[in-house]
Formats: sequence, C-alpha cells, structure tokens
Amino acid sequence: MKLNEKFTVTIEDLTHEGEGVAKVDGFPLFIPNALPGDEMVVMVTRVRKNFGLASKQQLINPSPNRVNPLCELFNQCGGCQTMSLNYPTQLIFKEKRVSDSLKRIGKIDTVVKPVLGMKEPWHYRNKAQFPIGLSHHKLSIGFYRQGSHDIIDTRKCHIQHSIMENVVKILRDFLEKEHISIYNETTNTGLVRHLVTKVGFATGEVMVILVINGKHLPKSHLLVEALQQVNGLVSVVLNENTKRTNVIMGKENQVIFGKAYLTDRLHHLDFQISPHAFFQVNPAQTEVLYDKVLEMASLTGSETVMDLYCGIGTISLFLAQKARKVIGIESVEPAVEDARANAHLNHISNVEFMAGPAENWMPQLAQSGIQPEVIVVDPPRKGCDEVVLLAMIQMNPDRIVYVSCNPATLARDLRILEDGGYQTLEVQPVDLFPHTSHVETVVLMSRAEK
Repeated sequence: MKLNEKFTVTIEDLTHEGEGVAKVDGFPLFIPNALPGDEMVVMVTRVRKNFGLASKQQLINPSPNRVNPLCELFNQCGGCQTMSLNYPTQLIFKEKRVSDSLKRIGKIDTVVKPVLGMKEPWHYRNKAQFPIGLSHHKLSIGFYRQGSHDIIDTRKCHIQHSIMENVVKILRDFLEKEHISIYNETTNTGLVRHLVTKVGFATGEVMVILVINGKHLPKSHLLVEALQQVNGLVSVVLNENTKRTNVIMGKENQVIFGKAYLTDRLHHLDFQISPHAFFQVNPAQTEVLYDKVLEMASLTGSETVMDLYCGIGTISLFLAQKARKVIGIESVEPAVEDARANAHLNHISNVEFMAGPAENWMPQLAQSGIQPEVIVVDPPRKGCDEVVLLAMIQMNPDRIVYVSCNPATLARDLRILEDGGYQTLEVQPVDLFPHTSHVETVVLMSRAEK
C-alpha cells in the first residue's frame, strides 16, 4: 500500500474515536467522517505497520443509517463524531465497542446488554469548556477542530444546555468592546484562555468560570454586570492558570460574584458543585446509571461499602441510603471537602470520606484487614492502578461494581479481577454521551465460588 493510492471500499466498523474502518486485502484503513455501510473512494494519507489512514474522496453509496447532522459545524468541530449516524445505530455500535473490547483485550466472552439510550439526545450537557483565541486577528470562542488546537468559532451547540449560548455571547461582546487581550498558547502571552460554564439542570443555577493567564481581569465588574442578564446566575469565578499546559484550569480560584459553588439535584439528593468538582455531564442519564449501580450492589442495609474515586460523593450518598456504612476515597482534596459538605447537606451521617490516592489507601486498608461486602469503583479514563485491583481482591468483597468511561481500560482491569477469582456477571452500557464515540459502562462482578 502506497501514499496517495486510491481504493473503493465499504466501511465495516467504527474506531473508538468515531473513525470509519475499511479493509483492503485484510489491511485496515481508518477514515474520518465515514460510517459503517458507506461505499466510497478513499485515498491513503499515511501507512504504518499495522494500519493506514485515508481520506474520503467520493461517497458512492451512503450508509442507510446516515442522516443529515443538525450542526452546521459538524466535520469541523471535534466534539461530536457520530452525529451523522442515526441514534439507534449509534447505540448498536457502542454496544459492539464494549463487547469487542472485553473479548479482544480482556479475553472475556460475556453478554453485553443493549445500551440504555436517551429519548431526546440533545442539549444534555451541563458543562462546557470553550477555548478562546485569535484567528487572523479575529476573536474565536468555541471548540477545537478534531485532532488540532485550531478553534472553531461556535455560536450554537446542539448537545450543550442552551443557556450557554447566551453566556458565550455576553463574554464575546465584553472581550471585543473592552479590548481584553487573548491568550496565545504558542507564546504563552495574553490574558483570557478558556470559558468554563456549568449549569444545574434541576435547579437552574449557573456558574461561569473564566480561565486567565494572570491574577486580575481588567474591568471585571462590567463582565459581572453583563452576566447578571443570565437567568439563574449564582457564581462568577476567575481561575488563574499561568502555566504552558494543555490542562484547562489552574489551582487558584477567585470568586468575583455570588457563591463558590452551584447546586444541582439527582433524584432527591442535592449536590454542591465547586469549580474543580467532577460531576457527570449528563444529569438525566446519570440517574439511569446510578440506579443501575444501586441495583447491582444489592444492598440490604447491613453492608460496609467502599466507593473508590468517589469525587464529590455522588455515588457514595446514593449507596449510603441502603448500606450500613460507606467509605469514599478520592485523591482531589477540594472534591473531598465537597463530598463532606454534600453529606451534611443531605443529612447523611453513615459516610466517611478519605483524601488521597486510592493506590495509597487501598493497600494499607487491605493490610489492616478491612473486608467490605461491596466495592464500587468509578475511575478516570486510565482505569485503576493494578495495586488498587490487587487490594480489592485481597479484601474479598462479595460484589464489585465497576463504572467505566473507557471500554479498553475496563477490559484490562476486569481481566485482572477475573484472574483474582472474580466472575463478570452483568455488563450494562449507558449512553451518557450521545453523538460522540464515548460510552459509559457499569459491570457487576462476584466471587466465582459465590
């Protein structure tokens, strides 16, 4: 296979990043903006040892599952990879992705249940992160082009809460009118870097965070005054990030209006969410996910439960209503402070939160002889450290409930747990991220002899 060589192919599958997969004499090609069932002419743009990259040249016959995407920036913005695929088929491919990962990486051949999707998969996100930059001396606020740091100026987004459009407009007007300097990531100069917005779907509360390359924002009182047009505004925060980094937010926050948090509600529990706090971005599907976690935990009221990577205590507090005691572990100290505040807010006293990495706490707790009946884990995309998994095995719980946002690391970790004597009983994907390639999965495991 050579560069610039052209082939007529039929797309067979999707990668975890939403690219189409076709094979030429068994050699896989990855093609952006291609869907399973598309017949097209492609041109090879890169050849590696085990796969190649290609670009779409001509669509001969479109997939029967192809639809016109709502967003006019689709194929430019890197946010939504699968909006041109009808929603029921998106769910089928997410189920397949989980199943394939378990088989290929984890060597686990088990039934994966159909993905629990949304009735209305639009405007579901409660958090948005907008990079801010200059393109040809013109202000751009939006999202990165896929695979780059070029900013696609965005006036409307079909998966974000609609109130965020008003926030972006107000900020845009302020920056242009007051001639506020804009950050240049190449030179690490300029002031305004990112806009982060959070909204409580149940409460209507709105938090606006402006990430700046410094400590002060000129004429910030004018921005606050303008933002008070936003219904539900409860907090405006300046976040200081002076490092040359891809990490969006720095550590220091300065509240310039309102409170240091917003409040949202899942079922009947209230949660205070601070600027750095992790809170699932799709509240409606989060309730579906947490209901499934509770169902799998099968709590009777007599159990001690451990909740690893507990964040601000969302899962912990749901579990605490059914368990004797819950122990939450979280490495981010401000999140632990939020978790304790949330327990107090909801009058729940049978929870204990421990600040520090799970890989530090778990071996110590296992060595001390603690034996919880249930362990729940909800790690970041990189999954669990092996020392955490081995400590879990040593603790010998009756059940493990694993919540994952990455099928590949999920499969890797389940393999370690199965080798340690556990059996995968139920795999339930939940679609928290419609029109993207991402999928959340919750898995129930138990001791094989039990």
